[in-house]
Amino acid sequence: MAGNVTSLFRGTAAHSPSMAALTREGDGAGPLDFCIPCNPYFPTPAMFDDLAGRLREIITYYPSSADTITAELCSLLQLPPQCVAMGNGSTELITWIDHLLVRESLAIPVPTFGRWTDQPMETGKRVDMFPLQESTGFALDLGAYAKFIRARGTRVAVLCNPNNPDGGFLPRQSVVQFLDAMADLDLIVVDESFLEFADAESEPSVVEDAVMRPNVIVLRSLGKNFGLHGIRFGYLVANPALAAKVRSMLPKWNLNSFAESVVFMLRDHGAEYRESLHMVRRDRLDMARELAALPGLTVYPSQGNFLFVRLPVGAEGTMVRDRLLTEHRILVRECGNKIGSSSRFLRLVVRPQADVRRLVSGLEQVLYGSRRGAAVPEPAAGTGYSSGTAAVDRLVGATNGAGTPGLAAQAADRPGSAPQPGAVPAPPPVPVLPPAPPVRPAAAVVFPDQEQPGVAPGRPFQQPFAATAPAEPAGMPQPGAWPPAAPGAMPAQAPPAPMPAPAGPAGLRPAAAAVGGGPGSANAASLGAQGGLTAAQVRGRTEPEPPPPPRSADGWGAVGAMLYNQAG
Repeated sequence: MAGNVTSLFRGTAAHSPSMAALTREGDGAGPLDFCIPCNPYFPTPAMFDDLAGRLREIITYYPSSADTITAELCSLLQLPPQCVAMGNGSTELITWIDHLLVRESLAIPVPTFGRWTDQPMETGKRVDMFPLQESTGFALDLGAYAKFIRARGTRVAVLCNPNNPDGGFLPRQSVVQFLDAMADLDLIVVDESFLEFADAESEPSVVEDAVMRPNVIVLRSLGKNFGLHGIRFGYLVANPALAAKVRSMLPKWNLNSFAESVVFMLRDHGAEYRESLHMVRRDRLDMARELAALPGLTVYPSQGNFLFVRLPVGAEGTMVRDRLLTEHRILVRECGNKIGSSSRFLRLVVRPQADVRRLVSGLEQVLYGSRRGAAVPEPAAGTGYSSGTAAVDRLVGATNGAGTPGLAAQAADRPGSAPQPGAVPAPPPVPVLPPAPPVRPAAAVVFPDQEQPGVAPGRPFQQPFAATAPAEPAGMPQPGAWPPAAPGAMPAQAPPAPMPAPAGPAGLRPAAAAVGGGPGSANAASLGAQGGLTAAQVRGRTEPEPPPPPRSADGWGAVGAMLYNQAG
């Protein structure tokens, strides 16, 4: 396989060759997969045995109609069928959203899932790309994003929560406030494809809000959380009119018999599914600790079932990827072809501890091995590195039209000329999130538009995080206004963090605000070795673990309520 690695990656339209292609090249043995982000614990071996025993029946006959399969899924998850459209993977639904509902322009933070940038560009739409900053741990500043949308005049906005590839998480209340402020847009899509793996909040989804709003779609994947990418099934939730518009364009048999078999098996396996999510979250914490111990490797906080890592200075991602594959039979996602990223970044799927030990061993040999060809040079020979932000700035300027140089600075609300080469941009002002009340009131919470004392700019895993939440003010946000403001309301001051840190804004992602120093600081070379990591730092938690909700007899009632908010 060694001689064919480059041609395999160059010969695919996707970011990586398919597992089938890699298996054929490997004499029938596929590599250990840290690339495709699916659940390694579900379906269970017993479920696979069941499917194998019914293989002839499954592949011989037509499936039921999509309406029948959708009705079963909605019954399981307590969703109204008229508000749901199931597709042959989330990509099919993204395609129809673009064709039917995106008329002229779409805004999306980058880096992100590639179809959100590629699909609308393929149909001639203007894509306004809002670059996430490495200096703030790729945290999305919703206030700056809203200003960017207004400045560009964009008509459709997309949020990915958690974001792919960095795993950045947006609290539910801040997403709802964004929906309120952008209520006059043609459409807002909240892509929750990886939200089942999040544990920062007990009820993070905005599915319930989508059902009640005229311009919101929530997109969900089933292949990722059920560990079945090959089946290709996902769904969207929206108000009945929007859902029906998409559903009317889908073929009657757009879902295959494997999708039907799995959906109808799920009712009997709710407990196993719930346990699989728990194990992935546990493995995410353990894997982050293992990787953060590698010298010079940066691990960003994630709420997905993957971790975004920055390789040490001097390491080149394609070389690391190719050597891991040829020498260690390990497949990783190198992110150099993601807009807003560079070849110094990898996305690594969360896997069990035995697999992680093999990955760490392979990385140690590839990055620091004594034999010739090690991916990282000696410290004295380290090369300069650009995170890709400047390149993205140029790309976005070209894509969005003339007259937008220094877009990264403009998006961060820093007027003036483009940043000088080598300069580290200051993180943008970020709203401080209020605590979620037990019952969500009709009035939205004001975002204080100010820096908070004692909170450091975001970098991962350097110091413990303490929640800093303002008191709850009153007032309803008006469409087009950001931050939402209440007449006479005064921003509440957040208490300082328990550990001294340079003054700066708190991030929307709690874990991203839990850190100190920037890319050029003394702490930038290595993470986690001094004092280790806490669960709060890795998971982005700002509150204790919630007690598990009660389960129904089939194990799914509580799961549907917890993960999908029982819309309808």
